[in-house]
Amino acid sequence: MELKPIPNLNVLLETHKKLVQTKNEILPEDHGWYSRFANPVLTARHIPIHWRFDLNAETNPLGMETIGVNAAFNVGAIKWDGKYVLAVRVEGVDRKSYFAFAESDNGLDTFHFWDVPLLMPQNTDPDVNVYDMRLTHHEDGYVYGVFCTERKDHSNGPDDTSSAIAAAGIVRTKDFKDWERLPDFISPSQQRNVTLHPEFVEGKYAVYTRPQDGFIETGSGGGIGLGFVDDMEHPLIKDETILFKKRYHTVYELKNGQGPSPIKTDEGWLHLAHGVRENAAGLRYVLYVFMTELEDISKIKYQPGGYFMAPNNEEIIGDVGNVLFCNGWIQDEDGTIKIYYASSDTRTHVAVTHVDRMIMYCKNTPPDSFHSNASVSKIIELIDRNKKFL
Repeated sequence: MELKPIPNLNVLLETHKKLVQTKNEILPEDHGWYSRFANPVLTARHIPIHWRFDLNAETNPLGMETIGVNAAFNVGAIKWDGKYVLAVRVEGVDRKSYFAFAESDNGLDTFHFWDVPLLMPQNTDPDVNVYDMRLTHHEDGYVYGVFCTERKDHSNGPDDTSSAIAAAGIVRTKDFKDWERLPDFISPSQQRNVTLHPEFVEGKYAVYTRPQDGFIETGSGGGIGLGFVDDMEHPLIKDETILFKKRYHTVYELKNGQGPSPIKTDEGWLHLAHGVRENAAGLRYVLYVFMTELEDISKIKYQPGGYFMAPNNEEIIGDVGNVLFCNGWIQDEDGTIKIYYASSDTRTHVAVTHVDRMIMYCKNTPPDSFHSNASVSKIIELIDRNKKFL
């Protein structure tokens, strides 16, 4: 019997091809910190047609979608074999997330997915859900993928179907083909956001954490933690201290966590992080920047006040609104930095800046003074300095 494709296959393929091949256009920004682009680089519609549709007309005569996709967001990022490679969190309509790799020649558009998504190797306690992988090419030669693994919390009994336990899972590879699953990070608290420092610190692996008392609530802890691990095959986080604390009436008053691994510069380590505050509309996630000392990553060198990037009018709408999140960026040889950020847990965007701009931003932006009058005083000082130019 001759196999026949679904009747709408050509239309689906042409529409998908047009979407994937759409070129991006840079958008003007008057602040000079970075530039956004007109189109998201990845959405649910970028997922390949043959991942979503049964193409056999006999079993799918109406050409309907078989496995739905809800979102493509929160990507890890790395430059690999000259390509910009993203580890995409793909969320199905069943709420299960998985990782799929997409690559681009220029890192700005025309991302296309590799053949199949990653079938995550399992430990003895299987993951119920996995998401938000950070990719780090470590000094030890491995590329590590650190991600959140979520499992059911059984302590409240079988009828409580919403409680969960979060931990930081670890995989590593040297070729992006064979992935080794390591034990989850061992920590006194729950961990949903863990990022690996790319270099050894006094012979140890350094990890940035966001310790939480529970799956959702940070509790008395919170903030960006810094811990050390002797052996990634036995990843016990030791000597965890809070590097960057939460603070009342700031953009990081409720939660703050490291985004991707920091970038090494001549003036220190450049960090991109997320800050969360609560308001009448819910939680608001923004991105902020800081720098730590080159020789002592536990010491903050520059700490600009406020956010670096927040959702604009289009990005504010989505599955979970008013959220920007970033766990992947790439620095090119010329110092250009591509920031891959997600908006409202729905889609992936790119913004472009330069390491020199970000250092200048960190050095010249005043730190948060934590009081309105102090903020006004800084504005008046700037006005006075600028009078000679007006």
